[in-house]
Amino acid sequence: MGVKIISVLGSTGSVGTQTLDIIAENPENYRLRALIGGRNFALLAEQAKKFRPEITVISEESLLPELRAALAGSGLEVAAGRDAVLAAAALKVDWTMSAITGVAGLEPTLAAIGHGGTIAFACKEALVSAGDVFLRAVAQHDATLLPVDSEHNAILQAMADGNLKAVDKIILTASGGPFRNHKFEEMRAITPEAALRHPVWSMGAKISIDSATMMNKGLEVIEAARLFNLPSEKIEVLVHPQSVIHGMVCYADGSVIAQLGSPDMRIPIAHTLAWPSRIATAAPRLDLAAVARLEFAAPDPQRFPALRLARAALEAGAGAPTVLNAANEVAVAAFLARKIGFLDIAGIVEAVLDQLGAPEVPDLAAVLALDLAARHAADRSATAKAA
Repeated sequence: MGVKIISVLGSTGSVGTQTLDIIAENPENYRLRALIGGRNFALLAEQAKKFRPEITVISEESLLPELRAALAGSGLEVAAGRDAVLAAAALKVDWTMSAITGVAGLEPTLAAIGHGGTIAFACKEALVSAGDVFLRAVAQHDATLLPVDSEHNAILQAMADGNLKAVDKIILTASGGPFRNHKFEEMRAITPEAALRHPVWSMGAKISIDSATMMNKGLEVIEAARLFNLPSEKIEVLVHPQSVIHGMVCYADGSVIAQLGSPDMRIPIAHTLAWPSRIATAAPRLDLAAVARLEFAAPDPQRFPALRLARAALEAGAGAPTVLNAANEVAVAAFLARKIGFLDIAGIVEAVLDQLGAPEVPDLAAVLALDLAARHAADRSATAKAA
């Protein structure tokens, strides 16, 4: 294949840094046009020096002087702030990694979709919050959307023939997080430090908490419904502690096709980066003899109510998923700040869903307005619980 021109949105996060690791292993195949980072100006500067993109952007405008100082004498172009992020994301490239955490990734990803290239998508919250708006933009600009989440990437690979009509259901696996064996009462005393210690995956703080509550899997159910055009009843979740099988597709003839691999995000990232070809990675090879056994169980709805809430939001439709995601982001932040307890996260999300319901969100402005309203409601609820 020829040299692929790429941009990385969220280059300083977990998925972004692993993407750049893969690119560094295959330098003859890729050229960076834009790097967009969050607040870690030192890491962003290191990345810029190594990959020398056309433009390096830090989203936090106040950190532009630090980034400039770190890149002094390099001759590299730098910028900062929302407008610069959107302008850099809109630059025409062959492939974009969208890995900005949370709904903050929505506008930059829509800007990237506008040039009609391939979008490798690790920001599930944007698709959850603005699914209809997002997918209309993909269709309008003839962009290609490739999921990076290991579960959805597994479904994409297992459904390679594209025969959606023959699919009975899909199965998303979940590690169960660090508390899959806890009793309900024990979960009241869970600390942020304990919730951040994922037993299998290495991830950022927000997604680690979402994994611990299983809200991450709830968001993935909504994401799967959007990506594969399936109703909630055709999307099953199974707890699979070994995290070896990432997703399965069950077909009408009784066949079940599963995608297996080591729990390493470099595998799905590389799949989307090279698609429709494949490239080598340094990810560890799966040794089934060493794994020895694969276990599965249904998730416990009492201990993990987030799955129920996510399915309810998906079935309600309209703006309910927007409300779900925004309330969860605020509740997770409040838990990490020690303002609320672990079990309060789902309680706040449910209260905000009950309060705001499922209003219509016909366009991006409506999505962002509802997102803001849900955040305010969740913040009020978190403040009341902290009092």
